Formats: sequence, C-alpha cells, structure tokens
Amino acid sequence: MASSATTTAPNPYLSTGGSFVHVPVLSGEIFTPERFSQEQREYRKTALEFSQKEVESRVTDIDAKKPGVMPAIMKKAAELGLFMVEIPEAYGGLGLDKVTGMLVAESLARVGSFAVTYGAHTNIGTMPIVFYGTHEQKQRYLPKLASGEWIGAYCLSEPDSGSDALAAKTSAKLTPDGKHYVLNGTKQWITNGAFADIFTIFAQVDGDKFTAFIVEKTFQGLSHGAEEHKLGIRGSSTTQIILEDVKVPVENVLGEVGRGHKIAFNILNVGRWKLGSGSIGGAKYALGIGVRYAKERKQFKKPIASFGLIRQKIAEAATLIYAGEAMAYRLGGVIDERIGQLDAKAADYSKKAIKIIEDFTIEASVLKIFGSEALYKIADDMLQVHGGNGYVEDYPVERILRDARINRIFEGTNEINRLIIPATLFKRALDGQMPLMEYTASIIDELGRPDTLPKRQPGPLGAEAWATELAKRAVVYAASYAAQKYMQDLREKQRLLGALADCLVDIYGMDSVVGRANQAVQAEGEAKGEAHRQLASLYCFEARANVFQRLRRVAMMMAEGDELEMLYANLEKLDQRYRVDFMRLQDDVAARMIDDDGYAI
Repeated sequence: MASSATTTAPNPYLSTGGSFVHVPVLSGEIFTPERFSQEQREYRKTALEFSQKEVESRVTDIDAKKPGVMPAIMKKAAELGLFMVEIPEAYGGLGLDKVTGMLVAESLARVGSFAVTYGAHTNIGTMPIVFYGTHEQKQRYLPKLASGEWIGAYCLSEPDSGSDALAAKTSAKLTPDGKHYVLNGTKQWITNGAFADIFTIFAQVDGDKFTAFIVEKTFQGLSHGAEEHKLGIRGSSTTQIILEDVKVPVENVLGEVGRGHKIAFNILNVGRWKLGSGSIGGAKYALGIGVRYAKERKQFKKPIASFGLIRQKIAEAATLIYAGEAMAYRLGGVIDERIGQLDAKAADYSKKAIKIIEDFTIEASVLKIFGSEALYKIADDMLQVHGGNGYVEDYPVERILRDARINRIFEGTNEINRLIIPATLFKRALDGQMPLMEYTASIIDELGRPDTLPKRQPGPLGAEAWATELAKRAVVYAASYAAQKYMQDLREKQRLLGALADCLVDIYGMDSVVGRANQAVQAEGEAKGEAHRQLASLYCFEARANVFQRLRRVAMMMAEGDELEMLYANLEKLDQRYRVDFMRLQDDVAARMIDDDGYAI
C-alpha cells in the first residue's frame, strides 16, 4: 500500500473537517507534495507516460468520437492497472491510498475527454460499490470494474432535476413477490452512457424513498439515448439512460432503501476532490504549453515571454497551481492518515472510511470550486498568450479551454458548492462539532482590546502567517454576525453565503500555502525554499485583499447606518495590510517557470 508520511505529534489538522477555520496557522504539519513517497511518484510517472503516449497521441480521434477509440484506450488503461488503484485488494484492486488516486487523476487530466471518462468509471462509477456494497455485491462487480472487463457509470441527474437531485422522478416499485424492483424514468448527462456495463441509478421507492440500485446493462428495458453534442469534452460519451420497466433484483439495492441521499452526496464529495486535483493537473499542462509558446513566439524582435504582461499571466498561473497543489494534497493526506488509523479488516471499515470522507465535505467543495476556476482562468490566460493562434484547433490550448468549462458545472455546480460550504460550517457549529462559538467570542474580545490581536512574527513566512490569522478572524466574525442576524433565514441569503464561501476558499488556500511553504523552508533552508516562500507570499497577498473586499460587501448586504459603521470599524482592526514586492516576486516566479518550460516546483 502506498504510504503517506505521518507525524508522531498530535496533529490538530486531523480533527473534524473545517478545522482550518479556527485552528491557528502552523499548528501542525500538513501533507504536501514534497512528501510524496517514491511509490506514489512512480504511479504518477506511469499515469503521466500513459497520458502522453496513449491519450494525447490520439486526441484528434478522441475529439472526433471515432468509433471504438475511447473504449480501446480505456482497455489499455485497465491493462496497466490504472482502474485498480483504490479498489481493495480483496476484490481485485491494489488498495492504494487517496493521495495516489489523486496523483493518478492529476496525471491523466491533460485530455479532458479521457479524464472525464476515466473519472466517471474509477470514481463515481466504482466508489459507490467500494463504500456501500455488500460483500456479495463487491465480489460480483469490483473485480470486473478493476480489470476493465466492465465499465461503470453514475446516474443521478434527470431532465428536470440537476442540482435538486432529491427531486428525481425515476420510480422504483417492488414486485408483488418481493424479488425485484421495477424502475422507470430517464437519467440525463450520463458519462460513459453509451458503453458502460454497470450503472449506479438513483430512484424513488414508493415515491419518497430515495434509493440507489446497481443496474446491469443487460437488464431488459435499459437503453441509452443519442450522444450529446457538447461544447467541450467532445470525445467523452454523454447520453440519457432510459429505464422502461427494468427489473432489478432486490439484492442489487445499494445501501439501504431510503438512504440513497447519503450515497449520492458522499460519492460526489469523492468526485469533487478528485476533480479538484485533476483540474490542477490540467492547469499544469496548460501553463507548460503557454510558456513554451511564449518562449518561441517573437514580436517586436523579442520573445513574448520577455513582456511584462505575459510574465504576469505566467506568474499568476504558477501561484494558483501552487495553492491548488497545497490544498489538494493536504486534504488527501489528512484523509489517508485518518483512514489509516482504521482496522481494514473490521466489518464496519467501509462505513467508517466514508464517514471520514464526509467529515471533509467543506474541503471537498472548496477544492472543487478552486480547482475548476483556477484551471479555466489559466487556460483562458494561456490562450491569450497564444493570441489568434490560440483560437484555432491547430493549437491544443483551444481544446483545453473548451474542455475546462464543464468542471464548474458537474459534481454539483460551483453555485451549489458555494452554498454547501457555509451551510456545513454553520451546522457543525450548532451541533457542537466545531468550537466556532468559543472562537467567535475570543475574536470579539480581541476586537474590544485590539492590542491583543495577533502580532506579526519574525521568520520567512511571518507576514503571511499573520495575514492568515487576521483573515480567519475577519471571516468568522462576519459569518457569525450573519448567523445571529438572520438565523434560519440565512439559508435564503445566497449572495451573502456565496461571498462567505469565497472567503473560506481563500483562507483554506492561505492556511495551506503557508503551511506548505514553511515546511519546505524548514526542510530545505531559506535559499532552496525561496520559490515556495515567493509563491506563498503572492497567493496570500492577493487572497487577503480579496477576503476583506468581499467582507465589506457582506457588511453592506447586512447593515446600514451606525450598524454598518460598527462592522466596518471592526473589519478595519483586522485589515492590517502588509507590503509585498509583488512585481519582483512575479518576475522571479515567471523566470523560474520559463526556465523550466512550465511548472516544476
């Protein structure tokens, strides 16, 4: 089993997900890319070589949806063991950790159509059975999913229920003899729909018991619709799945009748953080293409890589990638460490493992939002670097941009994820799972005595750690004020919740890059760790400014007159700006990316 490096000291980052909100920055070590094991690096190398040789070389045929091409590539991926990564050894898999799974997903993200096809099979197509299947279900299905003999798909959305998944109309009725459920309905936007063999399908039992079923392609009455013609990921199969009196054995109920929502949402959490890490892989690919083009393309007798505005785009892309890596592998590492403490042979192992993943719902949504939006911005900027050439199909950046657009829609739209983040935070605070009330009380006390607020500490990351602590306090203060002011009505204040979610994304990013850079400096020394420090500084500088700008808008959403002035005055106490020589930092970062032909931190 691929191993993650662990610490012997108690680690506060191993508490319930969302602890980054209230646990002081640099309180304990976090897992970072610098701590990948040799085995994990080998799996990444294998996946990257497969992507380059077997996927990128066929990209024209893939995008044209040439018959048989995608299934053939998937078969080769299966032969290489890429379907086995997270399937338990007892059922034909390798039983590797989540970090390894994320690394493989990241390395296979260079061609969006394949990345989506692969992810639909290995993540949302297979993981429901891994985590919720009975021993008999796992024995029947997982070995064939691991070997690639069967391909999986996940059927949640319907023509009239996308984000509101629990409003599904697909019905399931028990036959009089109690041996089968009869399914009727239509599922929409199903990846791998045209060639999948196994479908996890959600339906309403008796009209109100949302339930998951394992449905085989050969079950009579199941068919798929025509292929959708899409803006991007054109090479992936996307169809409707049509169910007409499909008889499903009662033994194929996945989990419990009426508990399908737990499966749907927890498997989406897995998909979200895998999508986040995959997006970072796509962003690295896009940056490398943009950097190499900028070095070769000359205007005004100079390579455009020497122009300030081009270097700015390169530096901004590198900063987002660095933060995305820090956020993604911190999450993967903590999940692995928590799951690693379980008894893998215990009967309730899968139940406890998925509960750990559920604990990190906030981080999963944060990573999905950040990764998908970072990839799209970077792809757009690298297309701009190409100028007119970027707009034609002769250059891969055109495809990268089209393919990137879908990531903000599936696995729950980014708007839905922006509502999940604060909703989960508030619920855990009210349930006593997070000490936010106590933390809020301490913040209010500090605001009454500003001399007790955190002070800037010495050291290479002192300013960034200080800025992170103050930003955390500002976000929690504003969020708590909103909760007290609106109480149950807060759930209807979507613009306010969305702004708070974006602030939480930023402080998770700040906390993660400061932790990563600090560990790199400690391990490598200030000279070798300088690249980490520079990237962390650039990210924190921008994120801190964004947090306070949003919070002032949040204050205006909530108050006016003297109340607004009070909120502004308290935010001002926390908005203690620090100077960053961002132009020099961006030039240094861009120069490093240009020298390395892309991201190579």
